[in-house]
Amino acid sequence: MNPLRSFLLLRPTLPLLLLLLLIFSSTWSTSSTAGDHNNFLLCLGSRNTTVSPNSDLIHTPNSASYSSVFQFSIRNTRFNDTAASTRPTAIITPKTISQVQSAVVCARTHDVQVRVRSGGHDFEGMSYVSTSPSSTQPFLLIDLINLRNVAVDVPSKSAWVQAGAVLGEVYHGIASASGTLAFPAGICPTVGVGGHVSGGGYGMLIRKHGIAADNVLDAQLVDARGRVLDRAAMGEDVFWAIRGGGGNTYGIVVSWKINLVTVPARLTAFTAVRTSEENVTRVFDRFQHVVDKLPDDLSILLTLNTVTTMQAVFQGLYVGETETLLGVMKQSFPGLELTGQDCREMSWIQSILYFAGYPNNATYDELLDSRSSAPVQFDKVKAPLPVKVLQGIWKRLYELESGPSFLQIIPHGGMMSRISDSSIPYPHRAGNVYKIQYYAVWSREGKEVEKRYLDWIRRLYEFTTPYVSKNPRGAYVNSRDLDLGRNNLGKITSYRQARIWGEKYYKHNFERLARAKAAIDPSNFFRNEQSVPPFTG
Repeated sequence: MNPLRSFLLLRPTLPLLLLLLLIFSSTWSTSSTAGDHNNFLLCLGSRNTTVSPNSDLIHTPNSASYSSVFQFSIRNTRFNDTAASTRPTAIITPKTISQVQSAVVCARTHDVQVRVRSGGHDFEGMSYVSTSPSSTQPFLLIDLINLRNVAVDVPSKSAWVQAGAVLGEVYHGIASASGTLAFPAGICPTVGVGGHVSGGGYGMLIRKHGIAADNVLDAQLVDARGRVLDRAAMGEDVFWAIRGGGGNTYGIVVSWKINLVTVPARLTAFTAVRTSEENVTRVFDRFQHVVDKLPDDLSILLTLNTVTTMQAVFQGLYVGETETLLGVMKQSFPGLELTGQDCREMSWIQSILYFAGYPNNATYDELLDSRSSAPVQFDKVKAPLPVKVLQGIWKRLYELESGPSFLQIIPHGGMMSRISDSSIPYPHRAGNVYKIQYYAVWSREGKEVEKRYLDWIRRLYEFTTPYVSKNPRGAYVNSRDLDLGRNNLGKITSYRQARIWGEKYYKHNFERLARAKAAIDPSNFFRNEQSVPPFTG
């Protein structure tokens, strides 16, 4: 099913527009930008007959709904108490694609900057706050929370999913339609599918079927001119760019057509926890020598933490039965000493609940309710880490008296090594053993506490520098990191300047991304601190 459709835009009466203007204009700056915002509201009202003084389409700081709408999708609580100057001057929550089009057309016409939020998991908050308080340009937030329809077509093994849906809703829709179809994406059910796929998106099927962006067949993109473009209309270069090139750069993806993969009715999941420094060090060393060489049907995620004592938590998914898995592990990774008691056979949708930490008796209907602070940094590892490095990591994990702060190691190899590093913008393919994500987690408030944890994660990141990918040191755009560099505050950021951070995310694909940007959005209307600028040579 292709949900492309046309819309008739009608004009409400002038008294209603004046009333809207009186209600909303007081919430914006008294600077020269106020006129632009007032005109934006008039424009938006003229293009939507559903806008009214009590409309749930527009939320401003003077609206009773503003704080709840703004905070609802914030997954990193560092940004709950951001200053008013860094928050959006208005939030639009469209219920139709035509309302997204109207918001884009009116914002561009009246020079109002736009940011777009899907699930709110942006680690730097760039989808909904300005991280540059000195910027004087207010911005509008288009929150896609109401656009979350999931339409599965079992015969074609595909689905159209709107960008505001979270992964839990996508998985629920797939499982409701079929017990043997799946989508290879993340394990966190609250992540928005819009941003997840835009940056890549990995999960427990990564070694069997690649990442989410590898499994996109088509899309609907609202461009800077307000047009709704499918794959054919946007062209192959732009379609290539939106599958891993990051969100809020080429337009607003309002819907993805995804490829669904076939899985058996029963899979095997396991959890094996190893403790004590000697045991953990030995098993980890063996793990990193085999993790990218295991059969494609097996992915093992490793978490290193010091919540109570030193722990290595191995969690795996095998696309097959327990008996076969135990044979594979005995041959390929005997050091883990996996037993049948560590394993559980289950359906694919049950594995989603399992890895998301739901109780054993949970039903997949709970995924429909998938609606603390955790700065993250990211590395790619091309060769096993020396034992002394692991010992240094443990030492640094123990520096934090409260947590839980941890490292998560995600395997590569398998299908990831067979897909070209230029097939989509995500370039981290053959030659990568695994990737590391460094997490610093805290719940206490205060700038001193925040600084302590941020300084800690930066020291840990610096410590591992000699042992991870180089020239450039790899990074993952779905784990945004402004320490890598940022764009200028205004519209103009040179391609040469953006390469400083861009090639760490995309390597040699960055130039092609910038050329695609020049083709679809040469005026750089869609932009943020790390959006790809148009190529200028």
